[in-house]
Amino acid sequence: MQEVESLRKKLNRRQADLNRLMNAHSDGQAAIQMFLQQHASLHSSLVAPSPLGSLEDLILNDLSEAQFRAIPPKGEHSIAWIIWHLARIEDIAMNLVVAGGEQVFSGDDWAERLNSPILHSGNAMPMEEVIKLSDKLDITALRAYRVAVGRRTQQITRELPPEQLKHKVDVARLPRLFEQGALIEASRGIADYWSKRTLAGLLLMPASRHLLTHLNEAIGIKKKLT
Repeated sequence: MQEVESLRKKLNRRQADLNRLMNAHSDGQAAIQMFLQQHASLHSSLVAPSPLGSLEDLILNDLSEAQFRAIPPKGEHSIAWIIWHLARIEDIAMNLVVAGGEQVFSGDDWAERLNSPILHSGNAMPMEEVIKLSDKLDITALRAYRVAVGRRTQQITRELPPEQLKHKVDVARLPRLFEQGALIEASRGIADYWSKRTLAGLLLMPASRHLLTHLNEAIGIKKKLT
């Protein structure tokens, strides 16, 4: 776990630097480049190369299927739930809200391949549903779906004109979150939060800081299971 801890600390520091650069709105191109590298490090190395390495790979690649699905005593989530939640939230925010396009989830038979009992982001789930999702997900498909989402985010961000980072979210896109079942009514606060953000704000939360937060949680779960 020493290598994991070292990279985690580096990425925590880089996230703080990225937050400052994004919020300054002074150099959009530099902010995009820093985001792309940070984002790559928070995904599998199959998404994009990063000189820092992949925190996800260090956490996940040596886990057994049982460890993916396990919820530690007094815990709230499994690592499988975390990867589902990260992939779904990123897919929803980047594709429906930032790009105004279609979710990765909507193509390539992902719902069937993932064997998921739900379509939404995983927010506001009672424990019995977290357990059910953790037990049913196809772990191989789950990791492949997260790779597909990460690659799409990289593409969207590379094609984003830097001056648009300071633009406010187009609130006309938000009803689709509920029409497509991507968010449930109990998690409407997420849509309300996004409605007040700029595009830079969404690249920070959820497309980088949110990933780091839950990967940190996954590290804690892994420590309890090993």
